[in-house]
Amino acid sequence: MAKPFFRLQKFLRRTQFLLFFLTAAYLMTGSLLLLQRARVALPQGPRAPGPLQTLPVAAVALGVGLLDSRALHDPRVSPELLLGVDMLQSPLTRPQPGPRWLRSRSSELRQLRRRWFHHFMSDSQGPPALGPEAARPAIHSRGTYIGCFSDDGHERTLKGAVFYDLRKMTVSHCQDACAERSYVYAGLEAGAECYCGNRLPAMSVGLEECNHECKGEKGSVCGAVDRLSVYRVDELQPGSRKRRTATYRGCFRLPENITHAFPSSLIQANVTVETCSGFCSQKEFPLAILRGWECYCAYPTPQFNLRDAMDSSVCGQDPEAQRLAEYCEVYQTPVQDTRCTDRRFLPNKSKVFVALSSFPGAGNTWARHLIEHATGFYTGSYYFDGTLYNKGFKGEKDHWRSRRTICVKTHESGRREIEMFDSAILLIRNPYRSLVAEFNRKCAGHLGYAADRNWKSKEWPDFVNSYASWWSSHVLDWLKYGKRLLVVHYEELRRSLVPTLREMVAFLNVSVSEERLLCVENNKEGSFRRRGRRSHDPEPFTPEMKDLINGYIQTVDQALRDHNWTGLPREYVPR
Repeated sequence: MAKPFFRLQKFLRRTQFLLFFLTAAYLMTGSLLLLQRARVALPQGPRAPGPLQTLPVAAVALGVGLLDSRALHDPRVSPELLLGVDMLQSPLTRPQPGPRWLRSRSSELRQLRRRWFHHFMSDSQGPPALGPEAARPAIHSRGTYIGCFSDDGHERTLKGAVFYDLRKMTVSHCQDACAERSYVYAGLEAGAECYCGNRLPAMSVGLEECNHECKGEKGSVCGAVDRLSVYRVDELQPGSRKRRTATYRGCFRLPENITHAFPSSLIQANVTVETCSGFCSQKEFPLAILRGWECYCAYPTPQFNLRDAMDSSVCGQDPEAQRLAEYCEVYQTPVQDTRCTDRRFLPNKSKVFVALSSFPGAGNTWARHLIEHATGFYTGSYYFDGTLYNKGFKGEKDHWRSRRTICVKTHESGRREIEMFDSAILLIRNPYRSLVAEFNRKCAGHLGYAADRNWKSKEWPDFVNSYASWWSSHVLDWLKYGKRLLVVHYEELRRSLVPTLREMVAFLNVSVSEERLLCVENNKEGSFRRRGRRSHDPEPFTPEMKDLINGYIQTVDQALRDHNWTGLPREYVPR
């Protein structure tokens, strides 16, 4: 009995000692905090300004484009200004404030430690020049950091190529994409959006307004909401792809009024395609026109629409003969036609709920690209596809029933799903092509091709047996239950893009200028086209598969005629 009692007494004595120690530590910590608060509450002298606060001249010079990377080696530029530029280009090189134990290789741990430390210090000292959570221009960036610019979304600061990446956006990633397309500036917004362009506005905003970190690069600044962190792209990053070059569009007759049709020109002896394309790219024109030693830059217009090409041999003469003959060679520059790249959500909820319906693999994504650029409004989706969002389809992130989009992508074909929509554009494609495209997507993603093992396995016949009937039932159900339909054949859209697209836009009750439609035609491919050589046999269908598919083609063709629509194109007929 005495032994357990002795153990209990020993335990209580240790507990008393532990409680005494914790109480003393608590009182000492409280006293230290009170002393610290009393000390920092005393009036302090002015602090030395941070390195970015001492650079108004450099910041303004870079912001208005008066100073670029070549000026860094100019002996006429003052040392003070060059010092400011160096500090602006790599602000992370300065010593970091705070005790050494606050610095860690782990960015998340460093942020947590700093938040705890600055919780006690922020009352009187205020936030530092660059706060503990402020993002900064990347150390590894090869471009020159220009500054922070406003971007209201209606009149874009940088109007060129646009893409998104919610998880892996980095400064180098954006710079490579813009440099590859021959743009001078790369701008990052809201941590995940990349914009390109060759011209900047005269005024920038405060550097502190760009405070979002890049999604894929901790510690790097990627703008903010309606704010662009802009870099001047000096050269391609190591390991990146080569710059895109000019693409030959053909030989054309010059328009009657050259001055009106071609806004910019360059006359230079021995002018080359590269020189002309570079000049027009700098001016942000999508077309470079060569006539002898004359270089013109232009957009496609009703007066010069690139539809009536001449024999290329006509333009193969010497420069003097070509100039007198009034013919010209046209090249597509790497930059985009920016007249139709601006897009936004509907300002008011749509009263008509429109579907863009198709069987998978029938070109729905491509049709969305055309509709968005023609109307200027985003399209929605019944599904969420992060890959499509990263390619610029911002409506993917919006709820499909929000009615903020011009139409909604869907592959559904049940009566309940169809009757939810007030009207629909029904996109139909040759089932042979659709099945191959969808099989490629399922096996290798939106832009890849299925491997040979996929085509030779049992997976391919099973896919055809199940999906071929779906191709038929999808069209039949929409014809039966759809309230108001516009039937569009993918092949007709390819063959006669502008007239067919004009019909689709009218169905959506949107008025579009002819210049905008020509812009869409000039940018018709978009970012979602499979490139390269197919890795499978060009004829993967067996005779049994053909018999099955041809039966469905005949059924759909007859159903279209019964509903007073033109039957399927001749190329669909059994082959």
